[in-house]
Amino acid sequence: MGSKPVAGNMQGNLPPEAQEKIEELQDLQDTAQQVAAQKEQAQTSLQESKTALETLEDLDDGLEMYREVGELLVETDYDDAYEALEEKVDSLEIRVETLEKQEERVEDQFNGLQSELQNMLQQGGGGPQGPQGPGGA
Repeated sequence: MGSKPVAGNMQGNLPPEAQEKIEELQDLQDTAQQVAAQKEQAQTSLQESKTALETLEDLDDGLEMYREVGELLVETDYDDAYEALEEKVDSLEIRVETLEKQEERVEDQFNGLQSELQNMLQQGGGGPQGPQGPGGA
C-alpha cells in the first residue's frame, strides 16, 4: 500500500460519502501498518526461537543450562528447555500465519474501498457539485 490516499487536493469539493471513504482508507492504512509491525516482531521472535532450538539440539543434554524468566535466570533441564522452545516456535508460527491472513484481509478491504472511491469520484465528474445526470447539460 502506497502513501496516503487522494485526500489533500480535492477535499473541498468532495461529497460527504467520498470524504468518509477517504477516512476509512486512512484508518485501514494505519491498521495495515500496525499489523505489519506486529508481523515483523513475531517473525523476528520466531527466527530467534528457531535459532535457539537448533543450538539446543547441538548441545549435550546433560549440560547445565538456564532460561530467562522475566528478569531472572532459572536453572532448567534439557527436556524442559527443548519443550518450551518447541511450544514457543509453534505458537509464533501460528501468530505469523494469523497476521499474514489479517494483512491480506486489510489489503483487500483497502483495495475495495479505493475502487469504490475512484468510481464515486468518476461518477461525480470530479468538478463542482451540481445536477449533472447522464446525457448532461
